[in-house]
Amino acid sequence: MERLLNIDCDPGQLSALNLAFVGDTVFDLFVRESLVCGANRPVKKQHTLAASRVKAAAQAEAAKALLDHLTPEEADQFRRGRNAHTNHKAKNATESDYHFATGLEAVFGWLYLRGDIDRLRALFALIEQAWEKGDNDHEL
Repeated sequence: MERLLNIDCDPGQLSALNLAFVGDTVFDLFVRESLVCGANRPVKKQHTLAASRVKAAAQAEAAKALLDHLTPEEADQFRRGRNAHTNHKAKNATESDYHFATGLEAVFGWLYLRGDIDRLRALFALIEQAWEKGDNDHEL
């Protein structure tokens, strides 16, 4: 499967923050799809669950679960995102969590813009497995 739009875009030429900008939405879409397809809950409950999974702390946890599974290229994109200077203060997250979340988003944006949806699905499945094993507020 390819990107939604058929626009010529080389993700290798984009900044880590632009990749994270796209990746934030891609990750959010994967979370929402998983929740909606997993159960027909009231929308307010879906929103609450989605918010608990897309916040910086949950994304940082997800990133840490993936680190050993990333290809060298993906790990490079993660480091670029994690080390990017955002000029933004995280409101409800530690600075470390915010940087790890940005790294995860950069990987998701990079893979999406490359059209590698199968790899995104595989990584997201690993994240869901980590959430299922954990005893935290991200678990369904």
